[in-house]
Amino acid sequence: MSDLSLIQYALIALIFIWSGFVRSGLGFGGAVLSLPFLLLVLDEPLVFLPIIAVHLLVFSSLTIWLNNRKQSPSQSGETGVAAVESTVDWQYLWRILAIMIVPKLIGVFGLITMPGDVLSAIIFVIVALYSVSYIINKPFRSGSKTVDALFLMVGGYISGTSLIGAPLIIAVAAQHLPKEKLRDTLFALWFILVLIKMGAFVWAGIDLQLIHHVWLLPCAAVGHVIGLRAHDRILRAETPVFFRVLGTVLLIVSSIGMVSVLG
Repeated sequence: MSDLSLIQYALIALIFIWSGFVRSGLGFGGAVLSLPFLLLVLDEPLVFLPIIAVHLLVFSSLTIWLNNRKQSPSQSGETGVAAVESTVDWQYLWRILAIMIVPKLIGVFGLITMPGDVLSAIIFVIVALYSVSYIINKPFRSGSKTVDALFLMVGGYISGTSLIGAPLIIAVAAQHLPKEKLRDTLFALWFILVLIKMGAFVWAGIDLQLIHHVWLLPCAAVGHVIGLRAHDRILRAETPVFFRVLGTVLLIVSSIGMVSVLG
């Protein structure tokens, strides 16, 4: 990233503000809704994936800590002992992680060995599929334990290759978790999955772009704060129009990206 123009740096900064907003506002999408735009600025997935990964580690852990810290304790029984319920459903988290872990590791290996243009093409195809589901207001849904397991395994593999497996994973988790625990449980899951990926990055000697975190972390933080304020409103409202517009933009971006990769 050292040879980019000022315009490219400005675009990357704006995209990371958007990434932070989406991540904290929805609990997912920081990668899937920003990576296509980043790849149009610079078609090098392995430049941006470590940056996105570090941002997710920082802000997911910070959000979970703050939410559990401000939970008001409830008095349990006659003992008067304060009991605070976690905002993360750890039991459910470990259950789905057990299903996802092997495909996740396979995906990480594919990410490290796969050529950059092939990885970019795969990312754009996946994002295009997601965008169509947003446009027609038919997000991925599972209907049985078998389909649940399939979605989790495929989502784990995609997460291993590109950090954009969230919609498939959420298709399962959203059916089994209450709204008030969904975001933080997903954050805890993303933290564990991304920690695995970061270990693979370090092991493979991939440049983590640490110098660029100095200016991109504050950009993501701005978006994160805005997203936190929007989260409660998003929980209370159904926003199909927002997702249709978002899906249309993503479909256009992924189509342009596919053309540029194939060209």
